[in-house]
Amino acid sequence: MRGFLFTTVSVLALGVGVAALFRHREQRSRAEEGMRRAARAAGGYLSRYRMDTEEGAREWRQTDGSVDVAQVTRDFLMFFVVPLWITSGVADYLCHRATDIEHTTGSYESLLHLVMLVEMGVPTLAALFMEITSPVLVMMIASFVLHEATALWDVGYAVRHRNVTPLEQHVHSFLEMLPLMALSFIAVLNWPEVMAMVGAGDRPADWSLRLKEDPLPTGYTISVLAAVALFNGLPYLEELWQDIRANGAHLRPANQPSRLLEPRYPAPERVEA
Repeated sequence: MRGFLFTTVSVLALGVGVAALFRHREQRSRAEEGMRRAARAAGGYLSRYRMDTEEGAREWRQTDGSVDVAQVTRDFLMFFVVPLWITSGVADYLCHRATDIEHTTGSYESLLHLVMLVEMGVPTLAALFMEITSPVLVMMIASFVLHEATALWDVGYAVRHRNVTPLEQHVHSFLEMLPLMALSFIAVLNWPEVMAMVGAGDRPADWSLRLKEDPLPTGYTISVLAAVALFNGLPYLEELWQDIRANGAHLRPANQPSRLLEPRYPAPERVEA
C-alpha cells in the first residue's frame, strides 16, 4: 500500500511539473513568435539597436531562433528539480512511517527532520523572492553545508535504533543531491556574481539585499509554497505529533536501549580455533 501511494504521489508530482513546463514553454513560444513577427516587420532594427544590453541580446537570440540556454536551465530548475525535490520529501516521510518511527527513534529524529526542512526552506524562500546577490549566495552555500551536516547526524542516529531500508537510503541520496543541483544551477545562472564574490570578476560584488526586480510568476510561487507546506511541512509535523502522542515529552521512546555511546560498528566476535 505504501509503495503504491509513493508511486502515485511521485507520478502525480512529476506529471504536474512536466505539464506546467510544457504549458510554460508553449506560452513562451507564442510570445517569441509574436516578437519574431514584430522584429521581421520592423526589419530587426530594434533588436540590433539593443544588442549592447543583456536584455537586447536575449531578445535578439529569441528573434534569431537560437536557443536561450539560460532560460532552458531556469525552466529545468523550476519545473523538474523543484517538483522532484518535493516528491523525494514525500517518499522520505513514507519510509519513516513504514519503520514505526514513533516507537523506534521518536521525536529526536522528527525534530532533526524539521530542522533540515528549515535549513532548506530559508534558501528556497530567498530564491523565490530575492535577487541573487553575494550575501544570498553565501547564505545558500552555508545552508547547504549545514543541511548536509544535519543529515549525517540524523542518519547516524537513525541507523542505530531503526531499520533504514535500501529504499530509504536511495531516497536520501536524492534529498542530498537535489539541493546541490539547485544551488549549482543558481550559481551558473548568476555566474558573474559568483566570480565577483570570490574576487575574480571584472566588477565588484553586489552585497546588497533586495527583492527581485523581475519577480517569478505569481502562480508558480504560490504553487511551490503550497506544495512544500502540503507535501513536506504538514507530513513532518504529523510525524512529530505521532511521536509526541506515543512518548509524551520524551525525545526518545521509553523502551529504547541506550546505545548512543556504543561503537557504531562493533568489532566481530572472535572465533576460537
